[in-house]
Amino acid sequence: MHELGIVVHVIEQVEKVADENNVDKVTKLTLEVGEVSSVVPELFKDCFEWSKKKSEYLKDAELELVVLEGISYCEDCGQTYKTTSYAKQCPHCGSNKTYLVTGNEVRIKDIEVLQ
Repeated sequence: MHELGIVVHVIEQVEKVADENNVDKVTKLTLEVGEVSSVVPELFKDCFEWSKKKSEYLKDAELELVVLEGISYCEDCGQTYKTTSYAKQCPHCGSNKTYLVTGNEVRIKDIEVLQ
């Protein structure tokens, strides 16, 4: 379960930002999580709920996960398509010269705080 490692890293980053900005408390954390990032949202939330109790800033924070759609780009025809529906093969031209554009990220989108 790699979700715990990601949660710990995210909390460390949020704590650093909170400390640098003299924040008293983080009330809400919004993360963008790609649908093909291999992060399981339910496990991530469970790990966050467990880990936040150890944080000075995030003890009462709400977590919002925004799932970003996996989108791939075809180098041959220049079209984009939904990765989870077609995987590596472009549905427009059949090429396998494709790459993921979005959907693999885990990114802090927003931190709501009390000063």
